[in-house]
Amino acid sequence: VKITQRDLEQDGFSKNPFFQAIIAEVPEQHRSKEGHCKVGYALYFFAYSSWKGRSVYMEDLYVMSEYRGKGIGKALMSKIAQLGLAAGCKQLNFAVPNWNKPSVDFSLRQGCWNVTSDLGYHCMRCEGPALESLARGEAKH
Repeated sequence: VKITQRDLEQDGFSKNPFFQAIIAEVPEQHRSKEGHCKVGYALYFFAYSSWKGRSVYMEDLYVMSEYRGKGIGKALMSKIAQLGLAAGCKQLNFAVPNWNKPSVDFSLRQGCWNVTSDLGYHCMRCEGPALESLARGEAKH
């Protein structure tokens, strides 16, 4: 993680947040071994597809390991789907690392499909000095 707690607070809980969050909590009697009641979360934001219109992007879905397999991840993902549909979204998008087979399998069980293998898309990123060069209009060769 390269951001601070202040970044999260400002970006997610200000007047114009960049993301929304859902927190999964368990009752006191089911606290984690470390004493936590907050056992999972999902971060999401709304986006737009020129092909499909409104969409919701799930940036992060996390459930503490001792609470996995209990339906918490599915409940978090389901809530994002509900919020997306309520906002008029036509699709839920997210990325899963190819090395994380349990997460890939979980996603497939939820009725999701692999856009990379089925449509041949590549997930691209530009950051740091390359992003700054791009913003200045400088081409890389």
